[in-house]
Amino acid sequence: MGGFYIGRGKKARKAYGFDEVALVPGRKAFDPNDVDVSWKIRDLTFDIPILASAMDGVVDTDFAIQMGKLRGLAILNLGGIQTRYRNPAKVIEEIVHSSSKESVEVIQKIYRTPIKEELIGKRIEEIKKANVPVAVSSIPQQAVRFGPIAEEAGADIFVVQATVVTTDYISSQGKKLDFSKFCSQLSIPVIAGNCVIYETAYDLMQTGIAALLVGVGPGAACTTREVLGVGVPQVTATIDTAAARDDYFKKSGRYIPIITDGGMRTGGDMCKALASGADAVMIGSAFARAKEVPGKGYHWGMATSDENLPRGVRVAVGTTGTLKEIIYGPAKLDDGSQNLVWAIRTCMGYCGVRDIKGMHEVEMVIAPSIKSEGKFFQKVQRLREEG
Repeated sequence: MGGFYIGRGKKARKAYGFDEVALVPGRKAFDPNDVDVSWKIRDLTFDIPILASAMDGVVDTDFAIQMGKLRGLAILNLGGIQTRYRNPAKVIEEIVHSSSKESVEVIQKIYRTPIKEELIGKRIEEIKKANVPVAVSSIPQQAVRFGPIAEEAGADIFVVQATVVTTDYISSQGKKLDFSKFCSQLSIPVIAGNCVIYETAYDLMQTGIAALLVGVGPGAACTTREVLGVGVPQVTATIDTAAARDDYFKKSGRYIPIITDGGMRTGGDMCKALASGADAVMIGSAFARAKEVPGKGYHWGMATSDENLPRGVRVAVGTTGTLKEIIYGPAKLDDGSQNLVWAIRTCMGYCGVRDIKGMHEVEMVIAPSIKSEGKFFQKVQRLREEG
């Protein structure tokens, strides 16, 4: 593999994030109303390529129902507050009202309460009653225990998610999750993540997973990259794992969707993820700003509660609009954080493609000045407003 020497005998290759690239318009353009933004996991089709991540400040049963009614998909965290407490709203209020200095300690204390298996089925049934798809998430260590419970309760998708997931996990502390066995034992699709490299992506696809989450540490509330120094910028990570998907499809005839997970603030970022090879995106902080979320304008990472080494933080993102406004508009803000679906549709039209697979072929340029070029007066105005 190529790269640049950064010291004696050590090479590194350049990797790119969303702020460093731009998409090139096509020779023809389509009306945004005429493009298809749907995507599939096995036989499940979703009208929009946006998922809400399994963050306790974002997804509760009510939010999952609202997201489903808007033709998207929200993932409920089975290891979180919703399955530890019968009255999760009251517990979330404690996190929201804690000081910045105390928030991590408060979150750690709250997550020490054991998970109640009966609440897993109860939460899934609450969402299922609304006749919307139900997706739930657990860490690998709990997947074998929670998977059958979730399936029996009516879940449509099961997500196995950790900071870094591989098929070859070596530990003296206990058994690893056998993805092949796990996927074969469940009749519902299994999404696995997270990973950022070609080899791991290909290995996971061979186990029978139905989709793959891509991203290590890019989320707004995640501190993994600072705490551990581990991660790959999302454009490069998506391109590399999408290459594994394409190669696996050529060999097996089975198409495994790529879901870019985290690091996207605007509709433009999501468009760049799709052009990098993603079939859909998963976001947390963008939805944490919705009026319907349980966190009321606060957002915290899934690993914030880790007793040994917290890798998350509680952030104040504020409340800017309804979930419908964030997804479908009309946008009341000019920062690209609302009407995300229309942003994707418009970008696809400008790039001359009619579906998401067409986005995978859109030309991309390295353009670190794309957000600052010619924007002097915008920067001056923002500085004045900030102070």
